[in-house]
Amino acid sequence: MKLDDKVYFYPERGMLDCNTYVITGEITVVIDPGLEQFLPELIQDMRRDGLDPQDIAFIVNTHLHLDHYWADEALKRQSRAKILLHPLQRQFYQTTVVETSRFFGLAPVEVQEDELLPDRLDVGDLEFEVLPTPGHSPDSLCFYCRSEGILICGDLVFSQSTGRVDLPGGSARELKQSIESIAQLDIDLLLPGHMSPIKGRENIQHNFEFVRQQVFPWL
Repeated sequence: MKLDDKVYFYPERGMLDCNTYVITGEITVVIDPGLEQFLPELIQDMRRDGLDPQDIAFIVNTHLHLDHYWADEALKRQSRAKILLHPLQRQFYQTTVVETSRFFGLAPVEVQEDELLPDRLDVGDLEFEVLPTPGHSPDSLCFYCRSEGILICGDLVFSQSTGRVDLPGGSARELKQSIESIAQLDIDLLLPGHMSPIKGRENIQHNFEFVRQQVFPWL
């Protein structure tokens, strides 16, 4: 689904999948491919939107929980893209990949970076700042395009909810701090890892206020 000229949205499918975002420009970047079992449908939807998997340059993740990264290696094989992991994702790999998979009673799926993710992700027409936002997981990141007011926030915050903090490495205190930091940004399109995008600066600020009042006390 095309959200604007450069951003595509593919909603989660079923249990333990996530929203996938594709950023196009001089290069194409896929953020959070989701579960490998749903990869054929994702590729089919991309092709329907005129996106060729062979054009994907980079695969990146908001964090390395299984519902966000398990398709990384399979997508790399089909597209020949490079997997970029942030230094925090390498630092907390044991916690987010291994311990969290075991938390769900599953064997971890290994992922290997081709390069490290820099602090800025430049796709040509758009540039995204890579912002550490721990709380849901210690390696969580947001991708923020300041010029367009676009925030891809993973499991930091959703519509009237937040990411859970009971998984290995989770922290309610850090999640609240990260949300308050992100809420200071000028955001016109908030793209979460689950549920629907939120459009419009006023709607997004109302959502932050709802989360403060109704969700923070329960974290």
